[in-house]
Amino acid sequence: MTRPAGAAGLFQSAAQDGAVTEFAPAKINLALHVVGQRADGYHLLEMIVTFMAQGSAVGDVLHFTPAESDSFSVSGRFGAELPVDAASVQKNLVVRARDLMRAALRDKGMSAPQVAIHLEKNLPIASGIGGGSADAAATLRGLLRLWRAEAGLSDSELAALALSLGADVPMCLKNKPAEARGIGEDLVFLDSMPSFPIVIGNPLLGVSTPDIFRRLATKTNAPIPPLTGDWRTDLSGLRNDLEPPAAALLGEIDEISAMIANEGAWLTRMSGSGATCFGLFDTAEEAGRAAERLQAMRPDWYFAAAETTGRRS
Repeated sequence: MTRPAGAAGLFQSAAQDGAVTEFAPAKINLALHVVGQRADGYHLLEMIVTFMAQGSAVGDVLHFTPAESDSFSVSGRFGAELPVDAASVQKNLVVRARDLMRAALRDKGMSAPQVAIHLEKNLPIASGIGGGSADAAATLRGLLRLWRAEAGLSDSELAALALSLGADVPMCLKNKPAEARGIGEDLVFLDSMPSFPIVIGNPLLGVSTPDIFRRLATKTNAPIPPLTGDWRTDLSGLRNDLEPPAAALLGEIDEISAMIANEGAWLTRMSGSGATCFGLFDTAEEAGRAAERLQAMRPDWYFAAAETTGRRS
């Protein structure tokens, strides 16, 4: 295929404009129901998800800069936990997202020049808040901006590319409250969901997602009922089916959830497959003070306060 008219000039302009920065917010599973299992082993889920609002500190940050050769570097509080040897880097979701995006654009005759990518890893690794998926989604968004290729892929092509990177990546592309079904790719966005003041906590201990799924008492649990829009009542009546087996493997999950609840949260729950737990609060001030007290009690754990994306009153 030929290059779209004017594309060369656009990409030169992008290079002259310099770096692009993308925020990769933490994803929170407000509810996660396991409702079945496919023949290929994938579990069928129903989830209510939301994200940390733009401008909060609870997320990773990616920087994209035109370069003479591709590179990938990492910094941040948890950056040292990401291996940067050649074999590990090629498996990293950020690098995979770069390569898939480049291939998709070049298949359409478009340019996708070399780029230096730097990841500020501010979120705990493998903590049930979508860090890797959020980073991959931010990479797709950032490269589209850097390469001025927003019109190069249709929405369906971009969604398919995101899904090939992982079931959570399509929802992380949008960073909007949603009800997700299937393996997470079937999305209905919840425009009426409000923004919630939130505290998250993680004991900085790993828990095996495959082990958690193996320990599920049943894989055909009750689905999420129709939402009424009374969000406090709706969310309080839901659950995370992975929380009991996760807590059986890692007792700190129950401990951290109880600590957050004791600070006045009206809802506490584990996010994803853990070990991060969250609490929803009435005000941002209450959430901020709670996070400060919790961090003082356990300086060796991770706590943070923020507000989620959503409708503001």
